[in-house]
Amino acid sequence: MNPALRTAAAYAWRILAVGAVVYAVFAVLGRFHEVAAAVFLGLVVTAVLEPVANLLARRMPRPLAVAMALIGSIVLVLGVLSLVGEAVAGEQSVLEREFSEGLGRIEQWLEGPPFRLGRETLDDIQSRIGQFLSRHRSTVVSTAVSGLGRLVEVVTVLVLALFCSVFFIHSGDRQWHWFCGQLPEKARDGVSVAGRAAWRTFTGYTHGIIVVAATNAVLVGLALFALGVPLALPLALLEFFAAFIPLIGSPIALAVATVVALAAKGPVVAAVVIALIVVIGQIEGHLLHPLVMSWAVRLHPVVVALSVIGGAIAAGVLGAVVAVPLVSVAWSVRQSLRREAESAGGASGTGG
Repeated sequence: MNPALRTAAAYAWRILAVGAVVYAVFAVLGRFHEVAAAVFLGLVVTAVLEPVANLLARRMPRPLAVAMALIGSIVLVLGVLSLVGEAVAGEQSVLEREFSEGLGRIEQWLEGPPFRLGRETLDDIQSRIGQFLSRHRSTVVSTAVSGLGRLVEVVTVLVLALFCSVFFIHSGDRQWHWFCGQLPEKARDGVSVAGRAAWRTFTGYTHGIIVVAATNAVLVGLALFALGVPLALPLALLEFFAAFIPLIGSPIALAVATVVALAAKGPVVAAVVIALIVVIGQIEGHLLHPLVMSWAVRLHPVVVALSVIGGAIAAGVLGAVVAVPLVSVAWSVRQSLRREAESAGGASGTGG
């Protein structure tokens, strides 16, 4: 057989094997997405709060330190959500008036160049939308009912994640040592090295993406507030959560902000928000990610894009969120095991 063909075949089957494993992992995540989401969130909470708990444990018993860290974080999250709710409630009347006026401005804009839509066309579009909603009223109601069921699932996942994080923060290292102790003796060292590398990469990625998301949210909130766009605080919070989906999350959140700006302030402010999307994207891609994400494994943008799209196809939103940290952890484990093997080989060669 031709050597080039033999080499291509060797790499081809390896790529197919890796692809099959990745697909299987995401398929399992999609099949048991509630449990997977709870464990993933529990690990995220552990990565964020374990340093806080360790710091508090220097002055108090560790169970009390874990409880204070978790309760403090819950109070902080609920405080932010209540602040957002008060902001929305306080702007309700203003929002209704601005959106009503904004729809009128959008209609006038569509009537002018370059669209030049007639009043009859706009009225026909509105009537068609009304007819569609009336014909699909039962579908809308069933969607709302299913949304309540989805809310119950979300609450269940959050409770399970909190339950897992309590034990991960309190005694995660002892649980890992126990797990390694149950393995065959020959495999313990390799699994221990892989586990340390995986956790180091995961915590680095978690800390980095939180810094990136918080920076994006602050920039978006300040810009929208300066432009007078309503719901600046909720939209900034949306940007924070959307940033956890690399490459596509932030543009989607800013697209929502653009629609709000278009309805409330008109096309000029909406154009400024679009420019904001470009600027924040450049800051995130060329400044924040290279600086902050160097704490974890830095992946090529093509690998990130393929991971996000592949994860979304295999397991929906959950797959899109966990794809990049999962690939980062897998690559870090591979690198650490390779270095371990090389060092062991060098030591044996020296000893020989």
